[in-house]
This record gives sequence, C-alpha cells and structure tokens, in this order.
Amino acid sequence: MPILIKTALGGKLESLLVHRESHYNIDSMKVLSAAVSFEGIEGDSHAALTRESCVRVKQQYPVGTEIRNTRQISIVSVEELAKIAEAMEVVKIQPEWLGANLVIEGVPDLTLLPPSSRMIFSSGLSLVVDMENAPCKYPAERIDQHYPGQGKYFIKCATGLRGVTAWVEREGMIKVGDEFVLHVPPQRLYPHA
Repeated sequence: MPILIKTALGGKLESLLVHRESHYNIDSMKVLSAAVSFEGIEGDSHAALTRESCVRVKQQYPVGTEIRNTRQISIVSVEELAKIAEAMEVVKIQPEWLGANLVIEGVPDLTLLPPSSRMIFSSGLSLVVDMENAPCKYPAERIDQHYPGQGKYFIKCATGLRGVTAWVEREGMIKVGDEFVLHVPPQRLYPHA
C-alpha cells in the first residue's frame, strides 16, 4: 500500500539560484535552469553525496564527521519571505541573502511541510524534504548590510518561516517556471519525544 499521498497542492519555481562561493560568502546567484544530480544542483557548493557535520547536528555527531548530505538544496517561498520582511519592517528579503537555491510560490506554510514530503516537478525531478531550515546568523549579517540595524531581528522573525532543506531522490533538469506537486506522508505525532 502506498504511504505517500499525492495532494492537490503544488506550486511553481519562481527563482532558481546557485551558490558557487565558499561558505564564507552566503550569496547565491540566479540562473534560469540547471541540471540536478543525486549530489544536488550541479555547480552548487552544497552539492555532494556526503558532507561534514556542522553545529546543526552537534548533538548527534562531533563537528566534522562525514555524514549523508540531506542539505543539498535550500528551499524558501515567496509567501514566507514576504512575511519575514513584514515582521522585520523592511521592504524585501532577497533569497540570495539567505543562500537559497529554490524560491517557490503556491505552497501554504512551506516551512511546516512534514519531513519525507516529495516535491515532484513536471520534468520528473523529485526532491525529498529533510526538515525545517532554522534561521542563523549568516543571513542576518547579510541582511544587515542592506538594512543597517535590522539584521539582528532576522532569527526571531524568520523562525518557522525560513523554509526547508531537501535532497535529490530522482535526477533531472529544473528551470524557472517549472511546476510541481506535493506528495506527503501520514502526519502523526510521536508520543514519546
């Protein structure tokens, strides 16, 4: 029996960005299309089958431990970026400042998508949502360069709105304007946590 449920929800890719720099420069750059392999978006600095563990998983592994790369792609939404900007009282938050790869529109509450949800694109490309992407200081510092004194509010204002990370389940091409459909697993609360 299939466990993933194809929903009537979906959206389209509004922007596609690639992060080609080191981790010290968070900015990603807009492109019109890209090949996506099992390692991630070709040419992106986060593309790899494995990665070194970081502070986000320091309770599970010592920092620097080689682990599976489930943070291949960073996804944000037009709607949630607008909510963050409004809460921060700034004109706009650019996805480049967050190091985002995909900016989608049409999915309500993107950051609340359950882990293991699939985004199946019209090209056949399939991305698996790993988990919420928690806001951190690096985008806050970048935002502060554009809105002096406002960056300090990013973490508070972006909590629950920062988007999700994903990994590639099926390879394919992706381009601005592509549409996708969401497939979600059953949503149950684990009573023992």
